[in-house]
Amino acid sequence: MSATAVAFVGLGANLGEPIRTVHLALRHLDALEGTRLLRASRLYRTQPWGVLDQPQFINAVAMLDTQLAPRPLLDALHAIEREYGRDRTNEPRWGPRLLDLDLLLHGQTTLDTPGLRLPHPRLHSRAFALLPLAEIAPDTVIPGVGPVVTLAAGMAAQGVEAIG
Repeated sequence: MSATAVAFVGLGANLGEPIRTVHLALRHLDALEGTRLLRASRLYRTQPWGVLDQPQFINAVAMLDTQLAPRPLLDALHAIEREYGRDRTNEPRWGPRLLDLDLLLHGQTTLDTPGLRLPHPRLHSRAFALLPLAEIAPDTVIPGVGPVVTLAAGMAAQGVEAIG
């Protein structure tokens, strides 16, 4: 059996039926080859980031145990997005989307390659990702940044509301 890593994926959606989409996407993550869903945060209703004139988002974070290396895992995430109709090549940056899956962390791996940076470069500054991560894995350390629990404690939760 191949070695496994604990990876964290941020989920977001604000078009169509975002609550349903995020729930279904969690099932897709659990069904990835060599991967199982260990834990998922509650859903959070969050204010748009970047482009403000769009519907609120539904966000969550999933904790996975995976045999997939970072790049194949990211490719699998993008394939799931495409199943939901997302076309990353033809959408505005930070705009509305049917489904967004971001690889936030993959063990303690640090990478800076075209199309894949680990840890996710803005994870520590985005409440919509950091607060759900702190809910399910507060003892996680973001490489080069610090403990999730410490970062989350210093973050304003304005515009981030747990639902369900």
